[in-house]
Amino acid sequence: MRRYVLDANALIGFFEGRDTAARKVRRMLSESLRLEIPLLMSAVNWGEVFYMEWRIHGEAKAREAEAYLHKLPISVIPADVERANRAATLKQRHNLGYADSFAAELAMERGAWLVSADPEFSRLGKILSLYPLPRHEK
Repeated sequence: MRRYVLDANALIGFFEGRDTAARKVRRMLSESLRLEIPLLMSAVNWGEVFYMEWRIHGEAKAREAEAYLHKLPISVIPADVERANRAATLKQRHNLGYADSFAAELAMERGAWLVSADPEFSRLGKILSLYPLPRHEK
């Protein structure tokens, strides 16, 4: 199985039940469980998911999402100084959003595919393996 890093919008699409995105992430989660290879996510990107769930659905739903995260085969990778510097370099060189630069950095560092619906990652060209999801479908 390929290694995958989830961008915030991939997990939000899963939580929100967006058809194609949710189905693809669900399939990745099943494969991850079966092969005992967790999906990866930067703590910065998890923070985005938590924030969005809180903003849209309230604190209780954000806390439910957090509890559910702990049941999923997803390893949340902390952001240390070295990772933050590499992410900041990507942000500066490729004009990425700050949190997006953490997702890209983690995928590149781990040799993984980045799962995202955000077209801005195409700015990185061939230095990033991108697994694109459809954008904001319901």
